Amino acid sequence: MITDRSKTCALELDALPSRIGQVRRIVSAQLRYWDLVPLIDPALLGVTELLANVHRHARPNKRCTVEMDFADSRLTVAVRDGDPRLPTARMPDPTATSGRGIAMIAALSEAWGARAEAERGGKVVWFMLRERRPRLRLAEDPPVLTAVD
Repeated sequence: MITDRSKTCALELDALPSRIGQVRRIVSAQLRYWDLVPLIDPALLGVTELLANVHRHARPNKRCTVEMDFADSRLTVAVRDGDPRLPTARMPDPTATSGRGIAMIAALSEAWGARAEAERGGKVVWFMLRERRPRLRLAEDPPVLTAVD
């Protein structure tokens, strides 16, 4: 479901390794459509980490929903799943090959969080990215143009 006016998008899927590339392409295309190209790379990194966490940790199944919402110059990406256990950011062993996902999300985002959802069961984990458009600067005194013979 995509709603242009409020700039929201949701995608339901099973968080399987074979699906992550497809989800990344959908997220990238949606952010291009919304003209949020500078947010593509951090959004893809974050959504990939959250989907990997669902695949690795969620019980009883891997069903989840990826949601994106853009409002007030902020993109919020959320992943909902059926497992009520909340993630925690931790310092992994330097030699570990996993365990850095939430720490990376915390580092790349303006904010992140997780909350249990009693009504639906499960949880939602989200992160927020701020759109930073370059400001146009106007010269205080515009240059004087002269004719050249």
